[in-house]
Amino acid sequence: MKILILGANGFIGSHLVQGILDETDWSVSAFDLSGSNLEAYADGPRFSFRQGDIFTDDDWLRRAVADSDVVLPLAGIAKPSYYLSKPLWTFELDFEQNLKIVRMCVEADRRVIFPSTSEVYGMSTDTVLKEDESPLIVGPIGKMRWIYSCGKQMMDRVITAYGQERGLRYTLFRPFNWIGPRLDTFRDAEERTARSITQMAHDVLTGHGITLVNGGEQQRSFTYISDGIAALLAILRDERASDGRIFNIGNPDNNASIKQLAGIIIEAMKEIPAFREAAERATVTVMPAEEYYGNGYDDMQNRVPSIEAIGEALGWKPVVPLREAVARTIASYPQARR
Repeated sequence: MKILILGANGFIGSHLVQGILDETDWSVSAFDLSGSNLEAYADGPRFSFRQGDIFTDDDWLRRAVADSDVVLPLAGIAKPSYYLSKPLWTFELDFEQNLKIVRMCVEADRRVIFPSTSEVYGMSTDTVLKEDESPLIVGPIGKMRWIYSCGKQMMDRVITAYGQERGLRYTLFRPFNWIGPRLDTFRDAEERTARSITQMAHDVLTGHGITLVNGGEQQRSFTYISDGIAALLAILRDERASDGRIFNIGNPDNNASIKQLAGIIIEAMKEIPAFREAAERATVTVMPAEEYYGNGYDDMQNRVPSIEAIGEALGWKPVVPLREAVARTIASYPQARR
């Protein structure tokens, strides 16, 4: 099987490349602006890499889609800070460019496995979020944070419509707060664009202390990357069971507040000699969201996935508990090995 992965150098993409090459006999064609996370596979007989830009390389992309069996358009923006500071770029990449790729899949009759997001549920009133039942509720137009959620939701609806009207073979997957190596870098954290676990680890190490936005009461179901990749490999292996389906991929047993996560991060950093001294001095402060992010921010208080659908269809379930997932992530930062 020939797999085309766009955005292959990113967090999910690079781990998926690794999983495919380590666990299957499939070949991978990878595409991204950079290949820095893929250098270990550069000389492999089943791996090829094209450095390029999804905005401009349409001719190559069209040929690559036609030459593949399955396409995973993983290029996108998935950082809340960018939803607020760069909303147009978020929409143009996450919706417009991905729609272009999906249309290429329709034209070439190629299967697409598309990354939706747990953000599409927005401020859903359901305690446990179900793919085909839970309402998708977002905030007012002035809360720019929701442009990402809305763009992804429209992609879900358009892909489903292409399946209904044009026979597109597809699976939508919704990651719930995946964490692990290569999630973000400390450079991202210096620019305050990293996601929560990297931002907090960086701020502890640099002596700034952890900042809890709105007290850190928001809860998320953190999922280790190896569990997520196992789910994607199961989807790739079984088209019959996954075609036309939407799957939540998360770990409801790892549901915790950001405040609880901060404590787990500090404890994990104390176990690493390079981080121990800073972790023992770590402070925690509270800041209103408007002060930290600006007026366009909004949030949901809890986000717990139902994983019954993927469990019944593919036999998948997550296995990495929260403390282990955090410890592995913290240990993966290059600064931990100094």
